Amino acid sequence: MLVNKWAGDTLPLTQSMEKPMANSNTDQFLEHNKQYASGQTMHKAAYPGKQPIQPSRHVAVVACMDARLDVEDLLGLQTGEAHIIRNAGGVVTEDAIRCLIISHHLLNTNEIILIHHTRCGMLAFTDDLLKAGLEGDPAAEKVLAQATGRPFTTTGKASSSPVAFHPFRGQIEALDSPRNEKSTERLQWDVRRGMSTILNHPWIPTSGPDASTVRGFIYDVDTGKLEEVTYPGPMGSFG
Repeated sequence: MLVNKWAGDTLPLTQSMEKPMANSNTDQFLEHNKQYASGQTMHKAAYPGKQPIQPSRHVAVVACMDARLDVEDLLGLQTGEAHIIRNAGGVVTEDAIRCLIISHHLLNTNEIILIHHTRCGMLAFTDDLLKAGLEGDPAAEKVLAQATGRPFTTTGKASSSPVAFHPFRGQIEALDSPRNEKSTERLQWDVRRGMSTILNHPWIPTSGPDASTVRGFIYDVDTGKLEEVTYPGPMGSFG
């Protein structure tokens, strides 16, 4: 089921909208990912020559900026096939939404893929903790140094920007901690929050002739494999 963006209710939609068709680009990329995780080279790095401005696969990807994710490789994307939007955490922020609206309405994409990953740095802090550390709070500096394994250098200054760093909900853990059940749950929460944000945005259609599909995944940096996140489902708590 998908969420009715106007009424805020969970309503049954057609089967084609509940689950993308088996031959969708996203499903093909999942097959590519299996090959990538087995050690095969999927992305061709050579210059492909002149390309149209519209992504040929009509796909937009929102992914984390983590250096261990090579989005083109892990999805088997070739140059010119997809838009790739990256930020810390792969969070669906206001700017990511801006990009997705432009991508869809002006450049003809209709499949959206969200990718979070294990051992993510967004699991290791909270907004208040990072802001306090940057502003010079000794206790926060100590916790951040312990979490990151490196000295934390404060600026001793306050700032109104950015308003939020968008860390993931839940109990924080040390930076780059091995995957466990709780961290996986926290990643799933944020993927679903991103999916919900997109599915309920009035300018990103998810039904009708101009519809986009939205699917979310967790990439395991230790195996190279993508795992799909079910939606709808829990989106987290402060506990």
